[in-house]
Amino acid sequence: MRMRVALVNSAAIAVCLAAGSAWSQEPERPVLRVCQDPNNLPFSRQDQAGFENKIAALFAKELGWDVAYTWFPQRMGFVRNTLRAKEPGTDRYKCDLITGVPTGFDLGAVTHPYYRSTYAMAYVRDSGLDGVRTLDDLLKLPPERRAKLKLGVFAGSPVTDWLLQHDLMGQVVSYQPQTGDSTQYPGQIIEQDLAQGKIDIAFAWGPIAGYFADRSAGHRIVAVPLQSQPGVPLDFEIAMAVRHGDKELKQRIDGLIDKNRERIAAILAEYGVPRLDEQGRVIASAPVR
Repeated sequence: MRMRVALVNSAAIAVCLAAGSAWSQEPERPVLRVCQDPNNLPFSRQDQAGFENKIAALFAKELGWDVAYTWFPQRMGFVRNTLRAKEPGTDRYKCDLITGVPTGFDLGAVTHPYYRSTYAMAYVRDSGLDGVRTLDDLLKLPPERRAKLKLGVFAGSPVTDWLLQHDLMGQVVSYQPQTGDSTQYPGQIIEQDLAQGKIDIAFAWGPIAGYFADRSAGHRIVAVPLQSQPGVPLDFEIAMAVRHGDKELKQRIDGLIDKNRERIAAILAEYGVPRLDEQGRVIASAPVR
């Protein structure tokens, strides 16, 4: 009898200890699951060096959540392999938030925009182009000088429409915005080809141009934000996106964007992102030294 009582008491103590251990555990923290490109500075990189990484970390901190990433190159299939993909054997999606999309994005529910930027042209300082501050200035160059320029442009960029209008496509060196090589990134047009003289002018999305110009050796590359032209819009608002129907997360992100606009602007300025106000005027850009 004494042995049975001892066994019962031991079992009771074990149950209480187990229950106490469970009660003492911290509740699991929610996670902000972000879909990003692992090699696409200045936007994102796997070491979390991009400005979209910094903004995601800011939002997670504001929410009191942890942050986790699903990495996939920004190319065909990005949404299918991130925002719309589920973890194998589960009903949980791999990630819930894309941190940079145009406001016209239709593959997800778009948040409030958090910045507006524009395309830019970049060239090497003291290469005979220092007076070129607008697209009109480019057209005003002596015809023999302009005809020798090699113009680096991404296929599908709105800048190509302007170049077509002015019969400059014969001088274009075309770049693919999405390649099958995950080691390549759009900033190479400036960081490598422009810097090495393979092209004379690079036309790129403003955040790319501003970031790589500002970090060029000796700040020898100049990035000039461009104004939209008649029939050729060059500036666009950028937002984030969640899955269609995820109203709760969208409301959270909208609130975070609105609450943290000054802090977001400071992060963008740190990365040399040209920003435009509601009237399309540049309010911050990569410094020209």
